[in-house]
Order: sequence, then structure tokens, then C-alpha cells
Amino acid sequence: MFSRRGLITAAGAGAAMSAGAAMAQDAKPAQPAPPDHPTMLRNIAAGAQPIAQLERMVRLERARKLMKDQGVGALLVESGSSLAYFTGVDWHRSERTTAAVIPASGDPIIITPVFEEPSVRETLGIPAGVRAWNEDESPFELIAGALKDCGVMSGPVAVESTTRFFILDGVRKVSGAYEFKSGDPVVRPCRMYKSQNELNLMQVASNITMIAYKLVHDRVQTGMTQTDIATMMTEATQSLGGAPEFSLVLLNEASAYPHGSRQKQQVREGSIVLMDCGCSVHGYQSDISRTWVHKAEPTARQRKVWETVKRGQQIALETAKIGVPCKAIDAATRAYYEKEGWGPRFKLPGLSHRLGHGIGMDGHEPPYLVGNDDTPLQPGMCFSDEPGIYIPGEFGVRLEDCWHMTEQGPKLFSGLAKSLEDPI
Repeated sequence: MFSRRGLITAAGAGAAMSAGAAMAQDAKPAQPAPPDHPTMLRNIAAGAQPIAQLERMVRLERARKLMKDQGVGALLVESGSSLAYFTGVDWHRSERTTAAVIPASGDPIIITPVFEEPSVRETLGIPAGVRAWNEDESPFELIAGALKDCGVMSGPVAVESTTRFFILDGVRKVSGAYEFKSGDPVVRPCRMYKSQNELNLMQVASNITMIAYKLVHDRVQTGMTQTDIATMMTEATQSLGGAPEFSLVLLNEASAYPHGSRQKQQVREGSIVLMDCGCSVHGYQSDISRTWVHKAEPTARQRKVWETVKRGQQIALETAKIGVPCKAIDAATRAYYEKEGWGPRFKLPGLSHRLGHGIGMDGHEPPYLVGNDDTPLQPGMCFSDEPGIYIPGEFGVRLEDCWHMTEQGPKLFSGLAKSLEDPI
């Protein structure tokens, strides 16, 4: 029933927006025209351009300048999004260490197991040395040796903040010459500000998610489970060229819990359907949520909550201006909710999570739209805008769209939901 072939046949064919599709300039906040409903699912990511070597070299030069300004000799980064960001090496984490030493002067050195070296080299996108270790050898000795060979004999070394403890501990045990400190002051100023190429990839990912939403919304049927709907969304996303990251579907009372319930859920007439879905294109992500009522006239309470959440989204975007601290955006929507009788603060029924998060190569990354984040908004920063209202024992509503900051204000990757009857 939900085979990929059946899904494509049912969908039929049409056009979709490309990465550089024009956004409407007269809306405040600016938002793109919604992608057309597809009459055929085709790979719209085929023409998307991955990040090129030149851009990665610019990133490295920025990181080197920050290291020099801070008196840091090198940056240690293990496998993960930051390794891919700087070097192109897209590699999973395991108990076997793959990492990079990025010196303040000179080319990076990649450390990886011998039998993984050919695979790691496939995605290496910059000039770099590669040093491989056998299963009975220590990768930590190679890391310490790479630091010395880069001229970093002692002193401060920055460590990317998600690097696991056993790697740092292993390097410490083979060399006590270094003072390890947080790499956030080097990594965050690079990754927080997206280039036009990065924004283009995020736009394609958002287009894919919105087109998939259109198809799935029209095909949700009474009796389906959350798994049935998630399968449709995942298959549509893949057919459109996106790499699915998550397809969260919450039905009925489960929608009152932001990340759901393990209880089996089934669509019935009048069900609240809350979906939170995203994909990636060349490593850059989308994250969009929609909520609607299935094949029934919404109750007055459902409609009131949905319209309150929509207004909460709008207030967040209206508050976003250059120089405004991230926390002020969360505070503005939360103050409106409290006036409407929800909360206060994180209390239920109301909004129990932060208003939004940074997004890029990671679905959640700094900075965050939350009350303890003082980061001032600057052009190139990207965020989700996802206020929700959750009523335990009843239902929840969440609407989520992502945007990037410009000198003129926030610019959306996806158009806001129009109404409870037309949520996509």
C-alpha cells in the first residue's frame, strides 16, 4: 500500500522550486512562494551544488585567524558535522577514532583507521595529510604526533565541543604537553553564519519537505497509524532527492507531547495530526512542522489554540531584528501566550520548550531562541520558529518554519501555514 512505486504513481508529475528559486519580497517577513503540488515526484535536488573546495578553504582560513587571535595552536575535531564542515570528511562515529588536527598554520592532518582510509579520502575536500593506524596501534599517539609535526609543541589546543571524552583522555595520556580548551570560540563564529551556498542547500531541503507535506496531507486516511503516515513522508522525501532525517507523526493525545508517545495511534475523524519532518541536501537540513484536524470541523478549542500558535510564530518573526538578542524572541512569544492564559513560562498547558533553535548541518545547533541565550541576531544566522501549545490529556499544536536573518529582517525558507483548513 505504501510502496515507493505506488506512492510515485499516485502522486503524478509537476515542477518544484530549485535551490535558487526567488522568494517573495513584499511579504513581511519575506517568505518564498510555496512549491507547487507535484504531479510527479522527481529528484529536485539533482542540480543542487555541494560545498566546493574553495569555500572550505575560506572556512579554514577563518578558523586559523580565530585560533591565532586566541593564542591557540590547533583545533582538534573528531568525526561529525564540524569535521565535514571544515574538511568535507563525512564519517560516522564509532569506537574507532577518526579525527582531524587543524593547525593555526599549515594543512590539516586526518587520523583514521587503515582500513577506513580509502573511504575517508572519498569525501576529503581540502588539501590535507592522512595518517592511518592499525587495530593494535594508538590513534592518540598519531594525534599527538600530528600536533608536534604542525609545530604545536605545547600550550593551548582547542577541542570541538562534541568530541568524546575518551579521545581527549587518550591524547592526554600520551602527551601532557597541551592545555585543552573549548573549541566553541573557534567553531561557532564559523558555523553560525551561513554563506549563500549554504542557504541555497537549505532552501532546496525545505522545498522538498514542503512538497512531500503536500502529497502526504492529501493522502492521510482514517484508520492509518503514525507509522503509515511517516512511511509515506519518508518515501516522498527520498523520491524528491532529500535524505530523510526524521518523520515524526503525532496523533490525537500524543500530539500533547512534543516528541511523542510510544503508544499506538490511529487516525479518526476529528483527529489532531501533528507532523514534524525534515531532510538534508548535501548535509544541510530542513525542519518544518504542521498541525491540522482530519476530515472534521475543528472544535472551537482546537481552532483557538491553532490560531494562537500561528500568532505566536508571527510575533517571533516581528521581533527578530539585527542586534536583538536571541532570548528576546522567545520572551516575546511567551509573553503573548501568558496573556492568553497559557503557562506561565514553561508550565503546562502551554509552551514547554524553547521557541527555536539554530539549524544548518545539524538539525539543532547554536545559537538558540531561549531565555538564556544573549547572542545578538546577525545576517546569515538560521533558526527554527516553532512555538507550540500542549495540553496533556487532550492535544497539542505546533507550527514550525525556518528562516535566516538578513539586514532587512528574517527571511523564511517555507511559507507559513495559511489556516487550520489549509495548513500546508
